[in-house]
Amino acid sequence: MNKVVFIDRKKMQLYAFLAVAVILAGAYIGWQQSKPASSAPAPAAASSEGTQVRQLVTGEFTTTLDGKQLESYRWDPGTVIVKKGVPVELRITGVNGQSHPFVIEGLDISGEVHKGKTTVVRFTPKTAGTYAIICETHNDPSEGIPMVGYLVVQ
Repeated sequence: MNKVVFIDRKKMQLYAFLAVAVILAGAYIGWQQSKPASSAPAPAAASSEGTQVRQLVTGEFTTTLDGKQLESYRWDPGTVIVKKGVPVELRITGVNGQSHPFVIEGLDISGEVHKGKTTVVRFTPKTAGTYAIICETHNDPSEGIPMVGYLVVQ
């Protein structure tokens, strides 16, 4: 036996309205959850003299692969951005590794970071470009991953 169901116009409009409301609410919730994180960097610290102050730390990653321990040291953050012609103060704190003697290639800057201490490097970049911050202890790719960071002068 077949049944025939009749739906009056008001119920049909109500069901259509509810369907549209559910679709719009789902789209709104999905859009809200998929918003990207803000890509704007946090404002950099500056002293009263206008010096660009940047904080870095030494970090270490270790793992074991096939019974062999692998380790990688890094500068964190891996890239530091500063402005040309404005004094810079890099504050590099040693967190991992006993010491990290380093050079900033192209700027004739060198120093050494010791575990538990902060090394302060002051300079004024004259030329825009990207300069490698290289740890002289961890710079041979045949012995592991080189410890390299970058100073970008804009």
